[in-house]
Amino acid sequence: MTMDADDRSLLEDLLAGEHRALARVISKIENRAPGYRDLVSELYAHTGNADVIGITGSPGAGKSTLVDKLAETYRDRGETVGVIAIDPSSPFTGGAVLGDRIRMASTVGDMDVFVRSMSARGTLGGLSTATADAVKAMDAFGKDKIIIETVGAGQNEIDIVRTADTVAVLVPPGSGDDIQTLKAGILEIADVFVVNKADRDGADRTVQELRDMVQLGDGSGHEGGGHHSQEIIDAHDDWDGEADDADETDAGWTPPIVETVAIHGTGVDEFIDELAAHRDYLVASGEHAEQVRTRYAEEIRTLLREDVHAMLETELEAAGGIDDLAEDVRQGETDPYSIATDVLEPVATCLENLETGPDGSGTE
Repeated sequence: MTMDADDRSLLEDLLAGEHRALARVISKIENRAPGYRDLVSELYAHTGNADVIGITGSPGAGKSTLVDKLAETYRDRGETVGVIAIDPSSPFTGGAVLGDRIRMASTVGDMDVFVRSMSARGTLGGLSTATADAVKAMDAFGKDKIIIETVGAGQNEIDIVRTADTVAVLVPPGSGDDIQTLKAGILEIADVFVVNKADRDGADRTVQELRDMVQLGDGSGHEGGGHHSQEIIDAHDDWDGEADDADETDAGWTPPIVETVAIHGTGVDEFIDELAAHRDYLVASGEHAEQVRTRYAEEIRTLLREDVHAMLETELEAAGGIDDLAEDVRQGETDPYSIATDVLEPVATCLENLETGPDGSGTE
């Protein structure tokens, strides 16, 4: 792939650590501006060094406040931070509705904390392809920690697993019914549980319910999972970040439960320690390499789907446009299956030619 001179200069500025260039690159990515694919393609060679942390949970759990304190604490430890806050999409512009991020105030003015709001753009899992590309931009820039805060729409937040190395699920103090409602969705992707607002009534009960859920879990979890199985109940307590004992890493990872009061910063250091422990586990067990491999496989599938979809839209327009074709179906002149076969025929023929060659002798 080739980039024009302006994009090449933009890439060089980003790699040199200029925050303005990082902002421009992410804008280019989010807007799908001409040349963005060549730009993202060049970023891959400079990625792989950042820890990517996903923060999700139900609305009102205090995600933004915790992310703010998390970033502040990482900065106190001398690490640079990038924050991508996934907000609901505006039905009018497609942009982020909560773009001001008014609850992230502690790090305002700190140039080593880069906060960017992005739109969920209607994706079921709360993340878009642009989000994963923005993570690459921050990684290539040199951010040590990249935190993705999702919109918190409920059970469909599982898409964050494909982007983050470690996923923390925030659970506000509540009743057992709340735990059961969430269990079928976002709770099962957790690498770390956080009971935020732990100074409120019901926090102890929520912690106990989560602990019971982990111990009674059936082993379901995200890719590379085994998070909640009975066999690994004691693995976390024994884990010391070393891989000397093979059985220790083979056992898997049991999500710890951390209590925080984000508004006061209480429990944030412990939370960071658990995130670090999970990162150590991923690397020592080999699961991190599998995560990255799976992530790239999904990216390839996503890009292929997008490109094929665009090609098919072109074919549909050449066939008369979707509305005219739908009218033909309404009038009984054809049916959706026949239309799909006709539209896909040139694509299938093209793929067949690639496999056999134009003279039938084999792949070109």
